[in-house]
Amino acid sequence: MTLTATDYTSRSMQGALDAAVEFLRSQQDPRGWWKGELETNVTMDAEDLLLREFLGIREKQETEEAARWIRSQQRADGTWANFRGGPGDLSTTIEAWVALRLAGDPPDAEHMQRAQKFVLAWGGVESSRVFTRIWLALFGLWSWDELPDMPPEMVFLPRWFPLNVYDWACWARQTVVPLTVVATLRPSRPLPFGIDELRSGNQRSGGRRARMWSWTGAFQRLDAVLHRYSRHPVRPLRKLAMRRAAEWVLARQEADGSWGGIQPPWVYSLLALSLLGYPLDHPAVKAGLAGLDGFLIRERTPEGWVRRLEACQSPVWDTCLAVTALLDAGVFPDDPGVVRAANWMLGEEIRVPGDWAVRRPHLAPGGWAFEFDNDGYPDIDDTAEVVLALRRVAHPESVRLRAAVDRAVDWTIGMQSRDGGWGAFDADNSRELITKLPFCDFGAVIDPPSADVTAHVVEMLVAEGLAGSPSCRRGVAWLLAAQEDDGSWFGRWGANHVYGTGGVVPALVGAGVPESSPAIRAAVRWLELHQNPDGGWGEDIRSYTDPAWVGRGASTASQTAWALLALLAAGERTVAVERGVRWLVDTQLDDGSWDEPEFTGTGFPGAFYINYHLYRMVFPVSALGRYMGAVR
Repeated sequence: MTLTATDYTSRSMQGALDAAVEFLRSQQDPRGWWKGELETNVTMDAEDLLLREFLGIREKQETEEAARWIRSQQRADGTWANFRGGPGDLSTTIEAWVALRLAGDPPDAEHMQRAQKFVLAWGGVESSRVFTRIWLALFGLWSWDELPDMPPEMVFLPRWFPLNVYDWACWARQTVVPLTVVATLRPSRPLPFGIDELRSGNQRSGGRRARMWSWTGAFQRLDAVLHRYSRHPVRPLRKLAMRRAAEWVLARQEADGSWGGIQPPWVYSLLALSLLGYPLDHPAVKAGLAGLDGFLIRERTPEGWVRRLEACQSPVWDTCLAVTALLDAGVFPDDPGVVRAANWMLGEEIRVPGDWAVRRPHLAPGGWAFEFDNDGYPDIDDTAEVVLALRRVAHPESVRLRAAVDRAVDWTIGMQSRDGGWGAFDADNSRELITKLPFCDFGAVIDPPSADVTAHVVEMLVAEGLAGSPSCRRGVAWLLAAQEDDGSWFGRWGANHVYGTGGVVPALVGAGVPESSPAIRAAVRWLELHQNPDGGWGEDIRSYTDPAWVGRGASTASQTAWALLALLAAGERTVAVERGVRWLVDTQLDDGSWDEPEFTGTGFPGAFYINYHLYRMVFPVSALGRYMGAVR
C-alpha cells in the first residue's frame, strides 16, 4: 500500500514535524551543543551521600535535598527500582535505605519498614551485589573478609596475561584499579547506626564452594589464596603496587575532574586517593569533587528542592543525533544552528591516544567521546554518529571538517575487532575469563562487538563511499551472522531488540543487502509482528533478563521511531508504517515534544539502564523527516 501525507486527518503531518523541529531547536545551548538529562536510579544519590560522609564533607542542605529525591522515588511496595515500572531491586533498595538512615530517617518509619520487609524477603544484605557490600564495608557494616579480594599487584600483569587490567572494559578497569587500593587498605569509618534490620541471617549463596574443576570453583579457591596473601604480602611489592595504582588513576583524570566522565570510577578514584593520603585541597581531589557538582540537577518540587546526580552526561551523543534529526527534517545544511553545532563537535575531537592504544599502538588518534571531557576514552559509536552528522553539514571551513572526518574514519576502521565487529571503546576486548571472577556480579565487564555499534560503523562507512572496503564487508558479514533466529538483532546500548533491529536494517540496506533478502524480510516481519495495537512500538527493559518481554512493552516515541527507521530503510510503505507515523503524530504534546517516562537506554544489560531525555525528540524527528521525504 503506497501512502501519501494526505492520509492523515488527526493532525497535519508537516505541522507535527515543524513543531518538533522548533522544540528541538529551542533545546540547543548557545554554544552549539544539546544535552538532555541522563536519568538513572537512586544509587547515584545514595552513593554520593555516602562518599561525602566518608570524606567528611557531607552538608545538611545537600543531604536533605538528596533524601527528599530518594524518598520521592520509592514505590508503593517499599522498593526502589532500576528503571521506571521495573521490579524492586534489592541492592538499590538497600543503598537507598542506608542513605535515608544517614539523612536521619528512623528505621521504624513506615516507608523504612516497607523497604526493610522487601530486603528481608529477598535474602537481606547477604544477597546484595558486591558493590553494595563494598559501600557497607567502608562504614564497618560488612566485613572486608567476606568480599572478593582484588590485589593492587594486578597492575603489574603484562598485557598478554589473563586478567590484566586491559582485559576489563574501560569503564570496569577504571573502577577496579582504584578499588584494589580501597580493598587493600580496608577502611572502616563507623556510622551512628547499624543495619541489623536488613540482615536475614542466611549464608550468602556465593559462600558455598563450587566444584574445583569449574571456573566458579577455581576462582573461589583463587580468592581464598589472595585473601591469605593480603594478610602477609610481599611488602616491597605491595608498596610499589599501591604507588603504581595511584599513578595509573591520576594519569586518567579528565579535565573536568572526572574519571571517564562516569560515576563509578569517579567516586572510587576519589576514595582511593583520599585513603592514600591525598588531602581534600590536593588539585586532583579538589577537581574531582568540583566536577561532581557539575553533574548535579536541582529542581523545585511541591515537597521542596530535590537534588540528584547524573551518572554521566551525553552532550556529544545528543548533539550529533540532534544535527542528524534536523537535517533529516529538511533543515538546510548551512543553517546557523547546525553550523554552530558542527563547530562545537569539531572542537571536541580527540587528538591524543588513550587506553585503546594498548591493543592498537600504531593507530593514529581520532574520533569523539560521549561526554564534555573524556579524552582518554573516545568511543566508536559516538565517532560513527558524529561523522554521519558532520559530513552532511555545509561548514564554512570544509577542509577542517573533512580532515576531522578522515581521521575519525581511519581510527574507526583501525578499531575493528578480529571477528569483524566493533565494540564501544576497545578492540578485541572479549576475553570472557574475567567474567568468572567473584567480583563480577554486576553489569558488563568486557566490551565485545555489538550489533548496534557495528551497524552504526557500517552505516558511516557506506556514507563515506566505503561500502566495498574489506572493513565494511567484514562488518556486514558480522551483522548477518549476529541476526537472531526470530529475525531481530540484540541491542547492547539501547532497549533492546527494537533498538538493535532499528540500527542494523538501515546499515545493511545501505551496504547493498537487497530489501528482498531473507535477512531484511525476517527483520521486517519481526517488527510488524511486534507492533502494538495502538500503532507504536515498545520493548520493556525486562527483555534483557526475561525473553517473554522481547519486543513487548508500552509504546514509546524513541522505540517507535527506531522501528520506523528500519521499516523505511527496508522500502516499506505499508499500513504498519502508516500506523506508526500516526502514533507519533497523535501522541505529540502541544509544545512539539513527546512524553517518555520509560527507560529505553542501556548501560549494563540486566543491571543498569538509562532514560535519555533527548531520545524522545531526536529519533521521532528523524523518523518523521525521513517519512516525509519518502512520501513527497
